[in-house]
Amino acid sequence: MMENPEKQLIGRRQFIGYAGASTLGLLLARESRGESVASGFVFLEAEGFDDHGGWDLDQQSMDQMGAPYLLAHGLGVPVADAVTQVVFPSAGTYRVWVRTRDWVAPWNAPGAPGKFQLLIDGKALKEVFGTKGADWHWHDGGTVEVGERATVALHDLTGFEGRCDAILFCKDVGFKPVEDLAALTKFRRKLLHLPDEPADGGVYDLVVVGAGLAGTCAALSAARNGMKVALVQDRPVLGGNGSSEVRVWPEGKTRQEPFPHVGGIVDEILPEIKRTGTMNGGGAELFDDSRKRDVVAAEPRISLFTEYRAMEVEKSGNDIRAVVIQSTRTAVRKRLVGSFFADCTGDAKVGFLAGADHEYSLDQPLMGSSNLFSVLDAAQKQQVLKCECKDKAALSTAYEEGELEQPFPRCPWALDLSDKPFPGRAKFQEKGKDDLAAFARQWYWESGFDKDQINEIERIRDHNFRAMYGAWDALKNVDGLYPTHRLGWAAFIAGKRESRRLMGDVVLDASHFLEEHEFPDAAFPCSWHIDLHFPKKDFQKGFESNEFISDYTRGKEHQYDGIYWGPYRCLYSRNINNLFMAGRDISVSKTGLGAVRVMRTCGMMGEIVGKAASICMHQKTSPRGVYEKHLPQLKELMRQPASARVG
Repeated sequence: MMENPEKQLIGRRQFIGYAGASTLGLLLARESRGESVASGFVFLEAEGFDDHGGWDLDQQSMDQMGAPYLLAHGLGVPVADAVTQVVFPSAGTYRVWVRTRDWVAPWNAPGAPGKFQLLIDGKALKEVFGTKGADWHWHDGGTVEVGERATVALHDLTGFEGRCDAILFCKDVGFKPVEDLAALTKFRRKLLHLPDEPADGGVYDLVVVGAGLAGTCAALSAARNGMKVALVQDRPVLGGNGSSEVRVWPEGKTRQEPFPHVGGIVDEILPEIKRTGTMNGGGAELFDDSRKRDVVAAEPRISLFTEYRAMEVEKSGNDIRAVVIQSTRTAVRKRLVGSFFADCTGDAKVGFLAGADHEYSLDQPLMGSSNLFSVLDAAQKQQVLKCECKDKAALSTAYEEGELEQPFPRCPWALDLSDKPFPGRAKFQEKGKDDLAAFARQWYWESGFDKDQINEIERIRDHNFRAMYGAWDALKNVDGLYPTHRLGWAAFIAGKRESRRLMGDVVLDASHFLEEHEFPDAAFPCSWHIDLHFPKKDFQKGFESNEFISDYTRGKEHQYDGIYWGPYRCLYSRNINNLFMAGRDISVSKTGLGAVRVMRTCGMMGEIVGKAASICMHQKTSPRGVYEKHLPQLKELMRQPASARVG
């Protein structure tokens, strides 16, 4: 069963003030309490616009904001308008409030690059948005005269990451909305006419939250072994870091002895591509999102919930009973009841909400997050034809007319790299040459080493943007290089390396790899070195605590011989009875994480979780019970081909 949130429930995408003054009162600023509140208002969620145009839906900060927002991610070229139709309670004068922010203000950077306008029937309000405030807030747009119907549009002015959460029209021109997030969330749900209790999303043998390679493989493995599975993903595509949205190339060796069938599902859902140079940040076709989705869709036991994010966990004692998920399009909530759960979120969100033992220390440096990017040469026809940029039609026309120059605006709000070194730039370095291959599509553009990778992910991602734009500005406008080149694609979803890790009965450490410790429950093969990232000293000066280029651990002390098989006991929680995990949130130490976090390895963890969960169901046991009483059966399943099915 495939769930499509766009076809669900609530028909209207605007929420008119027929609910009365009491509803609007939820949003009333504290200093205004007690004043009369007009009931004439319209509230628009940006993600609910009829047409998003060139704006992208960004859900990464929903846990902090309560809702996703629209992002004008145009790489310096203004994106097409997001447009919706509005019916007002009555014609007249309304005050307009827009929830937004100046995304470079946390660094006191000049220029406010995320500027946009609000158009009412094609006419822009005088106020320009995205120009104030380091934090999300209600930006006063002044008053506007409207009829009973209007077309409302978000009009991007720069292509440099403008963002909008919501818009409020209010007939009480003295009304000032509250900034309190709890009140705002309650207000949103009231106007959406959503019930306090989530809708019934079904009952499942296994609920898998997170559909990166780990979660997708866990769902497929469990379904093929007879389980009814729910698979939840908060993006429209599967694959996580290995999708067309993030484009980190999946690493790790599959199908290793003595269990050569482990990794069969991983190989089934990943495209067969002959590797040539760096595969990071390559074209969308290399990551083949449709292949993953088609394989999942072919499994009748899997119910897929894309564009849903897990928001709550319900427990009974030390068992999880249900997860509550929320649509990133409509805010509809569903309750998924399960016998067993698999946390494949990367951030260990389900386990964290359930009170699972976990590790996540911000007292020591973390591995950062990356936003890969690529460049293209507008003088090369094939590159123009394959361009994924949002102004492809204009670019193609310019190519046909011989207009090949690709100017790029100065970016005073970006990192000032005009006289600084960075990879691929020969200037200011003792050795080397200008090299686009060392500049673009590289993993080492990474930041957030001293930041909370969960609660500060918007700021971390934005710092990556400032580094990318600042470096391109320096190459184009300071060095005068690459006149016909332009930024072709950049991920706006951050590719994370490290956050919370859930603790199991074994905590896998680098010492286990180096000492070749053999576990009786060897379950998934590891082949990546002990790869931990940290700021690279060559590019650190002047950017301490704001580093943007990483290095990695190397040398014999970070290498082990051959293939190392990690234990099954890393793949379930030691204190939540029915919780599995697969991916980078499994039970490892910080050093152990370095060897297991690559995606093919994470996918094989998912395969094992699916098999173990099926044993739990058929034998009426727990994840721990699989190790204690049914380990031979797990190993027998590991010897079965990936295509093998039960029932």
